Amino acid sequence: MLPPRRGNEVTIMALIRSELEDRIGTITFDNDTKRNALNSALIGEMMRALAAFKAQGARCVVLRARKGAKVWSAGHDISELPRSGRDPLAYNDTLEVAIRGVREFPAPVIAMIEGGVWGGAVELAICCDIPIGSPTATFAITPARIGVPYNPAGILRIMNEIDLSVAKEMFFTAKPIDATRAMAVGILNHLVPTEDLETFTYDMARTITELSPLAIEVMKEQVRLLANARPLSPETFERIQGLRRRVYDSHDYQEGIAAFEEKRKPQWTGR
Repeated sequence: MLPPRRGNEVTIMALIRSELEDRIGTITFDNDTKRNALNSALIGEMMRALAAFKAQGARCVVLRARKGAKVWSAGHDISELPRSGRDPLAYNDTLEVAIRGVREFPAPVIAMIEGGVWGGAVELAICCDIPIGSPTATFAITPARIGVPYNPAGILRIMNEIDLSVAKEMFFTAKPIDATRAMAVGILNHLVPTEDLETFTYDMARTITELSPLAIEVMKEQVRLLANARPLSPETFERIQGLRRRVYDSHDYQEGIAAFEEKRKPQWTGR
């Protein structure tokens, strides 16, 4: 006999909506005016929702935008990047906080994706345990458009998930790839017709909730730890940090952000 159906608990915040029903948590990005940019306010609400789901014993979480969204997330909020003098994507950056929250959550997190996924949001989607997309999904890694050096942890995570040559193409061209190619290169686990996306996603979530939560929690953590088992020498770490400083101390870094805010094409000098 199936357990009795549990009533849903809905929390509406300023930038997200969170809901728990039948041990499935749902976080819905709800900030269309900023294209669901991953700014500190939205990430703060997302982390509070994840903490609540953990306390309530959620066995699966779905991360999504509103139904029919044109943009799943525009990625990092450019207005929150520092102008110069420090690493724009350091350990405590809001995007890094969000990614750790998803990867360290004790139950599987499913990304249900409609619309564009840009910049750091691509990494967030990839770091979800099971990304599921509709034909409207597109993916573009865009830091080169604004002169930002992507952080080494994020590069390594993306390299772990998709073919190296594809990752380099995405980093170097900043051009989007469509859902069909995203499925082929391993960004998506499943490509589902838009009209079936919710049903398919929540059917999978319900399947997860019916299995051993402790076994799944331990397997998820084992995968995370083993994926991180790539030590760097101190010399390599310092070399990476030095390379990054060249960019965020440069004229081009400041020019890229200024051009984005002024809605004009940046004038790169390579300095």
